[in-house]
Amino acid sequence: QVQLVESGGGLAQAGGSLRVSCAASGGIVSIRAMGWYRQAPGKQRELVATITSGGSATYTDSVNGRFTISRDNAQNTVSLQMNSLKPEDTAVYYCNADLASYTSTYYSEFWGQGTQVTVSS
Repeated sequence: QVQLVESGGGLAQAGGSLRVSCAASGGIVSIRAMGWYRQAPGKQRELVATITSGGSATYTDSVNGRFTISRDNAQNTVSLQMNSLKPEDTAVYYCNADLASYTSTYYSEFWGQGTQVTVSS
């Protein structure tokens, strides 16, 4: 059974840094894009950053230049390094992966359970 398990996050002051990571496991055959989304209270979930299996990354404008996404294809992990944090970065951060597994040869989206990131002013 495929699982995406996030770690990291927590509390930081404005201007500080945090790192969130995600490990995918459970009979994975291939992962195409991996990414991070976030959802703040009362708001819709939004895309933060994505990265292809070849390492090509894209960012939403509000985090470009402050956040860096990376992945380890051998370990099926993806991380998000968040620098120069702002209070508006406060949200639950969700890992996402487009992958195929031994139980399904079709690519499907999977989500982690979410990890809280709180930035104080």
